[in-house]
Amino acid sequence: MTFVQQPLQSSPALLPLTDVTDAAACGSSVGRAAIAPADAEALARSLKALADPARLRILSIVGSHLDAEACVCDLTDVLTLSQPTISHHLKVLVDAGFLTRSKRGTWSYYRLVPGALGGVAQVLPGL
Repeated sequence: MTFVQQPLQSSPALLPLTDVTDAAACGSSVGRAAIAPADAEALARSLKALADPARLRILSIVGSHLDAEACVCDLTDVLTLSQPTISHHLKVLVDAGFLTRSKRGTWSYYRLVPGALGGVAQVLPGL
């Protein structure tokens, strides 16, 4: 068996140098403005209010009613949580602007705020 040795290349190809401090050199372009710090803080508060399974269920239950309004008694019948825990979750959702509360006699009624959930979605388009 005979081996033939291939000649080595005498000089490697040189690559052009790129100035890494030049933003245009990286090739990426920004299509829209990033979220402002104050908007990020507000969005984080809204997402924290939504980041609980019980609160998501509450929004779903309220939204499933024909007029997007539910009595607190409707929630206690469905959820397996104590009444003080449900009240806490409702307060968080009201404070975050997802629900409104109205008192009728001894009962409290909660209604979805129109567009509140859509407002959260619009802050992060394309995700």
